[in-house]
Formats: sequence, structure tokens, C-alpha cells
Amino acid sequence: MSTPAVAPATEKIHYEPVTEKDSEEILILLKKFFFKDEPLNTYLDLGECKELELYSTKCIKEKCSFKALNSKNEIVGVFLNGLIHRPKEGEEPVKLADGCEHKKFRKIMGLMDYIDTKFNLFDLYPDIDVALDGKILSVDSNYRGMGISVELTNLTIEHMRQNNIPLMHVLCSSHFSARVMEKLDFEEVFRMPYTDYLDSNGEQILCPAHPHVACRTLVKRIIPTAQK
Repeated sequence: MSTPAVAPATEKIHYEPVTEKDSEEILILLKKFFFKDEPLNTYLDLGECKELELYSTKCIKEKCSFKALNSKNEIVGVFLNGLIHRPKEGEEPVKLADGCEHKKFRKIMGLMDYIDTKFNLFDLYPDIDVALDGKILSVDSNYRGMGISVELTNLTIEHMRQNNIPLMHVLCSSHFSARVMEKLDFEEVFRMPYTDYLDSNGEQILCPAHPHVACRTLVKRIIPTAQK
């Protein structure tokens, strides 16, 4: 996929829903930017990880993700989203780290499993049964500063309004992704400093570079179109 060194200031960006046929091109984008930029991946020097690729794209089938395309119809940004549902009574959460063969990626999945033991979204919001989970927001560095992240988020929110999804949830491992969400009026409901995530010997497991000091959950209530 070829892109200019710097996107022309006048270049027209357009937006469409992501489809499963986009998976390969999206992975190219993620490998070039998100997988390298994400602070936990960087700290662990994650390298090639097929499990991460599968984890990143498996939500596409839920048809609630959006892409930004340049004038050549190349994907230059994505917001990959999935749905999370209230567990049935007595249902145990799936342990993401179980069966994960990539040792470094298992550490990231283990962090998510640990957070699940500390924070339950549906306990905080007893009136909702489904939420949209903002999984990966990534933009080609040549196209940053053009408002693409904001527009992808706004499209996601509009999808939620039209489909009566009342809450958006984003788990941010990066300080910068959390800042984007805060600028869009997302509210922090959970924070875990990386210094609190320790192994059995009391050693810190994940130590990403400053300013990435905490894993944070941010949410935003959405008013469905029918209730406006």
C-alpha cells in the first residue's frame, strides 16, 4: 500500500463501515502503526504475533467498525469495535490468557484478565445489558492532525444511536488514546497504575515508558435516536 510522505492538506478523506474483506488491508495498517506505537507492545518488544492479529480483527464481523479512506481509496485510519453483553447469571468470564501461546502477548492478555477481576462494567451500570467496546483506534501517521480519530469516533457514536446501544467503553493502555477520549467527553470510571500490577514476587509485570503510567477505562453514555 503506497501513501505519500505527507498527506496533502486539501486531500479529501471519506469514511465507510469496515467489512470483513478489509481485514488484510487493516492488518497492514496496524502492523505499520498501531502494533508498533501501542506502549505495551513497545515495552515487550512484541514482534510478530498472529494471536494479536486475530484478536485485533475478530470483532470486524460484528459490523460496528469504521474506516477512513484517502483519495486513492486506501485505508488510512480505523476504529475497530465490538459488542460486550451482560454475562448470564453464574457465567464465568473467559480468561483471555488461557491457551495464549505467544509468551509476550500472554502478558497483555493477563493484564486484561486481571482488570476483569477488579472492575465490572455491568455492576457500575445495572440498567444496561449491552455496550460497544472501542478496541483499536489507529491512524496512518501521514494523516494525523486531520481530525480522523474524532470523525471515526463520531461515526461510531452515531451507529450506537441508530442501534440503541447506550454505552461506549474504551480500555486505554496508552496515555494518548485516553486523552483523545477525554477530549470527546468520555469519563474515566477505572484506573489501574502499572505499578499496581505485580507478579507473585511483587515485581512489576509491565513497565511502559512515560507518560503511559496507567491502564484506564473510559465510558460515554449515548442517547439513542429514538429517545431524542
